[in-house]
Parts: sequence; structure tokens; C-alpha cells
Amino acid sequence: MRGRATAAGCAILVALTGCGGGERQDANEPSGDFKVEIIKASFAAQQQIADEQTMRITVRNADTKPLPNVAVTVATQPGDAGGAPQSFSTDIADPNVSDASRPIWIVDESPRGGETAYTNTWALGPLPAGETRDFEWKVTAVKAGDYTIDYSVSPGLTGKAKPAGGRTTEGTFKVTIDDTPPDSRIGDNGQVIREPGKSRSGSGSDN
Repeated sequence: MRGRATAAGCAILVALTGCGGGERQDANEPSGDFKVEIIKASFAAQQQIADEQTMRITVRNADTKPLPNVAVTVATQPGDAGGAPQSFSTDIADPNVSDASRPIWIVDESPRGGETAYTNTWALGPLPAGETRDFEWKVTAVKAGDYTIDYSVSPGLTGKAKPAGGRTTEGTFKVTIDDTPPDSRIGDNGQVIREPGKSRSGSGSDN
């Protein structure tokens, strides 16, 4: 996980410094260690094709000073050796395609205002001492299989501000997606109604 985080940090730095003229996005980020921790994380361990779920990660500033720019990185482990971890997608082993990335989940909603310079990290700005912030993704499963999602939190976006030791700053979700769509019907008002007792979703968390 630490190797992936280091590689991700390098990717962020390249993305931030390669955007052309203007001030670097990391110009004002302070250097140092900050006490940040994940206090709650949840995502359904059993899912179905076309089933919408919410992945939620709650982060707390355990320090006496504000976090510069609280960020969460999400990385689904690649199915094939040598593949690059992505947020909600995976690579296929086919050298004949121009883009090997294939979605596992469609992201319907991501943390509002949290988009950053690269695709698997979201940042929600400064976080005052002692306060918490929720990162939420509403996603719909589109590819059956067994998947492992690693996630980590950082007090800054660029790697200059680092998480202090002794706190929970990373974790893992293990998810199985069944290839049978959930049973549902269309109501009188056009809304989708899930049949009771048919859903196989449950919550999964390592915290």
C-alpha cells in the first residue's frame, strides 16, 4: 500500500507541475507531519450488477492545527500483474486496445468539489482541528467479480504535508459483485422500486 501511495504521490506532483504557466498548485502547502485519521469507512461487501451503493469514508483532524487540504486516494487493485491501480476501474490484458481501462463501477456522484489533477484522489480543502469530514461516492456496479479496494487519507494533496504516525490512515474493502441484477419494478410514478428481501447488499469495513 505504501508503495502505491508513493507512486500516486509522484503522479500527483507530475500532474500538478505539468499544467502549463501559472503558480504551482502546491506552492502554498506547508511541509510537516499532521495528525489525520480515518474514523469510519463503509462499502457493501456483497453487491449486484446495476446495484447502486454508497462508499463512505469519514476523516478526522486529530491535530491542534488545521489540515492544509484533506485528501482521500482510492485504488482498486488491478486484476492482472503489471496493471495500474485505478479508483473504480481495472485494466484488461489486451494489447490490441488503445485504452485497457474498463469500469467496475460507474461513479454517479463523487465528493462535491473534490476533483483534483488526477483521477483517483479527491480533496475537500482545509479541515480545522478536531473536526471531521465525510467523503462519499455513489456508484453503480457494472462488472461482476471479486475486487479489493485500497484507500488512504492525507492531510495535503501534494505530499509536502504528511500524515503523522500512530493513526489509521489507510484501509481496504473486499467486494464481491454478483452478475445477477437486483429484482426491481417501476412504480406508478416512474420510480424504481426494489423488491423486499431480494437485495444481497451488506456493509463492509475494516474500521
